Amino acid sequence: MAHDNPFRLNVGFIAHEQVGYSRDFVFDIPEVSLEDLLLRRVEGHVQVTRTPQGLLVQAHLEAATPAKCVRCLEPFDQHLETDFTELYAFGRKNVGESGLLYPESGQIDLAPLVREYMWLAFPIKPLCSEDCKGLCPVCGANLNKEDCGHRPESIDPRLEILKTLLEQ
Repeated sequence: MAHDNPFRLNVGFIAHEQVGYSRDFVFDIPEVSLEDLLLRRVEGHVQVTRTPQGLLVQAHLEAATPAKCVRCLEPFDQHLETDFTELYAFGRKNVGESGLLYPESGQIDLAPLVREYMWLAFPIKPLCSEDCKGLCPVCGANLNKEDCGHRPESIDPRLEILKTLLEQ
């Protein structure tokens, strides 16, 4: 079962430790699919700490996921990075916003959290690079790969006066 989901952690022993005890789990996963999100080169760590209320999970994870640039439409690997803190509460009265309860099995599955936080880290407008030139509006050529020779059209002479307003 652990091979199918590298984000399933056996933390039962931490729940039986003294308050303040913590343990680090290090991640170095070549590739994992979380429902609709494919992650490559997942690296980072999760620290699980015993508190009076439950197990506090503090994570820092980085990964890459396939994306398409909004300017040039080329596929590329989008870098994602996330930090999150969640509490797996021992009882209903300590449950936080996420509604996470410590399971009797002693195994927590971080996959849904990792998926959610990685999607939140995904940019609204993914760019292959900050200086991506995009596509030519005339012929559709990828301007990062070639100069098609088309230049921006000259401004309608009737609107030329508006340009002076921008310059002021």
